Amino acid sequence: MEDNEFVYGRHAVEESLKTGSNANINKLFVQSDLNSDTIHDIVKTAQDKKILISQVPKNKLDLLSDRGNHQGVMLAMSPYSYATLDDLFDAATAKNEEPFFLILDNLEDPHNLGSIMRTADAVGVHGIIIPKHRAVGLTSTVAKVSTGAIEHVPVARVTNLAAAIKTLKERGVWIFGTAMEGQDFRKWDAHGAIGLVIGNEGKGISPGLQKLMDATISIPMVGHVQSLNASVATGILLYQAFTSRQEQK
Repeated sequence: MEDNEFVYGRHAVEESLKTGSNANINKLFVQSDLNSDTIHDIVKTAQDKKILISQVPKNKLDLLSDRGNHQGVMLAMSPYSYATLDDLFDAATAKNEEPFFLILDNLEDPHNLGSIMRTADAVGVHGIIIPKHRAVGLTSTVAKVSTGAIEHVPVARVTNLAAAIKTLKERGVWIFGTAMEGQDFRKWDAHGAIGLVIGNEGKGISPGLQKLMDATISIPMVGHVQSLNASVATGILLYQAFTSRQEQK
């Protein structure tokens, strides 16, 4: 919970639900024994915005609010701002470049995300896309490891990663993923509008997303260990993409 900011009190929660981005609101906590009209309206607004709702006892809210006047409701919000998919396309347009996106499928380690953000900034990635649930978000640890890159690489957090990839494809982005049988990354032609999908540290790219790949690439290895740390593998692939795209200029 240390990487959440908490908003509590009925009026403050109502305002945050009205004005806040769905991507920035992580969860609504509601005192389980309350059922007033105001509480009902707050819950209904959260449901309409597809925000997770957790019914909790009063002592849980007392603890999270440091015994503040929470009035039975509290929002957990991200301390860092997220972008939209449109923002990512706008970042590419602003540089007069073809979109170059990184899509992270349920990455869990904040150190990996922070390292990946540093490399993404170095090679000119226009934005990173992450899922809202079951994955690391923008936390203080990520910010520290990124050494400032968090301020320069926009991150879009989406409810459904498969739907986001389909949207990218509809907008002309060619989606690449990693697979053992994929093309040797050293032959990867990465010019044009592209998105690179990096899988979970242990499970790789989920089967549902794997079906959406336009092409796959692999990193040949001759040692005894046949997998690389997620941030290392991402760095290798991003620099190949960077090299390929520079050659097209």
